[in-house]
Amino acid sequence: MSLGPVAQFPIDLHSPRDAGQSQGAKTTEPRDMGRTQTSAGRDSSNTSLENLCPIKRCLLLLGAIGLLAGAAIGMWLLVKFLTAPLSDQDSSPLQDTESIPICRDAGEDEPIVTTVPRRVSFRINTGNFLLEVQVEGRPGWLLACHERWNLSLGTLICRQLGYLQLAHHKGVNLTDVKVNDTQEFVQIVLNQKNSIEDMWQVRSSCASGRIVALKCSECGMRSRAARIVGGSDAPLGRWPWQVSLYLNSKHVCGGSVVARDWIVTAAHCVHNYRQPQVSSWLVFAGMIAHVSVQQQAGAAVEKIIYHPRYDDRSHDYDIALMKLTTPLNFSDAIRAVCLPLYRQDFPRGTHCWISGWGYTRPEHVHIAEMLKEAIVPLISTKKCNSSCMYSGELTPRMLCAGYLDGKVDACQGDSGGPLVCQDELTWRLVGIVSWGTGCAEPNYPGVYTKVAEFLDWIYHIIESH
Repeated sequence: MSLGPVAQFPIDLHSPRDAGQSQGAKTTEPRDMGRTQTSAGRDSSNTSLENLCPIKRCLLLLGAIGLLAGAAIGMWLLVKFLTAPLSDQDSSPLQDTESIPICRDAGEDEPIVTTVPRRVSFRINTGNFLLEVQVEGRPGWLLACHERWNLSLGTLICRQLGYLQLAHHKGVNLTDVKVNDTQEFVQIVLNQKNSIEDMWQVRSSCASGRIVALKCSECGMRSRAARIVGGSDAPLGRWPWQVSLYLNSKHVCGGSVVARDWIVTAAHCVHNYRQPQVSSWLVFAGMIAHVSVQQQAGAAVEKIIYHPRYDDRSHDYDIALMKLTTPLNFSDAIRAVCLPLYRQDFPRGTHCWISGWGYTRPEHVHIAEMLKEAIVPLISTKKCNSSCMYSGELTPRMLCAGYLDGKVDACQGDSGGPLVCQDELTWRLVGIVSWGTGCAEPNYPGVYTKVAEFLDWIYHIIESH
């Protein structure tokens, strides 16, 4: 599928941008190396050639004429041979690899998201939901004492782990949990720096005899592991966070469920459609075919908040949030996707997935009836900004994914939809379909909003609303 905005909504993602795709190199036409015809002067008399000159003289004359003709033919063939490759370039197809400029490997080893070493890491035990903390310089994972524990800290740790909200927390008696004799603990200490990495102190025991159990909002899991240009049909439940955004009864963009009442999409999808037209929007979740839209009621939208720094010319800060009037009922077909971690390394070449109902061919003008999916590898920003690709158009809030030979990409109608990468068993919303030059064009992969750059903004908007 090629992902992007639909034709009647030019603000949609992946609208073709004038990025100088046209070939400006002039082709050299083979010169017409016409041979000069020289004729031997004839006497007006009727005397035969044999009678006018001796045999040896005639042979020399014929030899000279042959040499001149051969030299002329050879020069003409040489010029035609040298100019032929230039004249053939115009007629070769765009997909011909010989006609595609090869980008340098600059930044090939650069991670898409730079990882900064952390002094304190967190995880939640999947079996008993106990909070476990790893402190730099200490082997193994430590249990967290319940002393000085509070709701705000639980919410902060959930967000550090990529979850949107805290679902439940409590103190658990150590007597109810099997621990080794060598088990160590961490206790919260008061500090003025107010940094989550500076508030932990290693202890051999917990004075209260209780440790922290923590459960965050559910996300990033699908019920089963059950095209976009070059993509294929996606079965129901494979991408349960994928939604279709309808404006005035027409599919405009895609989006992703991040909570029961919150949808993440692209700012360009909604920038021109704010209040009072918010009532014209409907969100359809748990569907893979648009024919099913007639058989279900869409979720009404209460608020639309796009990033205040969104630039509709460069597509910088291309992110928006939709708050639903009524929360979604989660099921096997409707679930939330996890947000990325604050510091997470997704190296170039990581295989991620895009999905949506956009055009399945760049020349098509109708959206796909069935939800499509496709794999796209991440491309380093340094390479994507090179002179043979986007020439510096990408900002730090964008990332690239796709193939240098084209063929698989997001296109019109896919804007706002998810680019998800798997982190162990968890699926994370790494990118939002944003823009690109054409659809599936060689050396012009899809450009996505880098969600990791907007985590604080997302959390702030959801808290304040």
